[in-house]
Amino acid sequence: MRTLGDLVLALQVQGAAAPQSGLGGDVIGLILRSSLAAKAVLLILVVFSIGSWSIILYKSWAFRRAARHSATFLDVFRKSSKFSEVQAVCKTLGDSPLVGIFQAGYAELNAQLRHPAGAPPPGAAPARPVLHSLSAVDRALLRASAAEVNKLERRIPFLATTASITPFIGLFGTVWGIMAAFEGIGRTSSTNLAVVAPGIAEALIATAAGLFAAIPAVYFYNALANRVKLFASQMDDFALEFLNIAERNFT
Repeated sequence: MRTLGDLVLALQVQGAAAPQSGLGGDVIGLILRSSLAAKAVLLILVVFSIGSWSIILYKSWAFRRAARHSATFLDVFRKSSKFSEVQAVCKTLGDSPLVGIFQAGYAELNAQLRHPAGAPPPGAAPARPVLHSLSAVDRALLRASAAEVNKLERRIPFLATTASITPFIGLFGTVWGIMAAFEGIGRTSSTNLAVVAPGIAEALIATAAGLFAAIPAVYFYNALANRVKLFASQMDDFALEFLNIAERNFT
């Protein structure tokens, strides 16, 4: 019959044989012990992840600032009785895409109104300024709107690239790691789980890293692209409002 001392001794032996490592330490250890190819794959994924998060944070800040400036600009535009008053505040609200559209339309208006169709007869009152071509103003607004949309979309396609390519880079790292694990099995002639598991775990880290880079990129690409669509819709509405004012006052 086993004594209490024998039981205690058996438990101590089992405790000493059990692994004493946490998940975080295991992952870091696997990365440090991984092959050069696996480290290269992880480095590429880290670069993609850092780049995408930089774009996400910068664009989120820029879009919030553009929305604030646009709200202020619209308030000034609708309360002002002269375009020259609106032009005076454009420098302080330059982050709004509406400012670029207004300045393009205002420049086209000035270019047409500075050259009247004909001089008034001697002694007659100066003629009311009249636009030569409202469609030219419309084209100027359309060009400015396209330029502003391009500025808003700048760098966002990188998120789509990250979302589409990083899972495959991670998969490549996984396949490479599994190949190395099977090669190790062939060298040792052992299929013991303790021999196979570290190599398989090392390979799967690449898949996890690829998904870690891709999932936020997919989400924020859709979110930021939707914000660009909202800005584009706001610009179209503003261009129509500008044309209506120009048509009422100068045609």
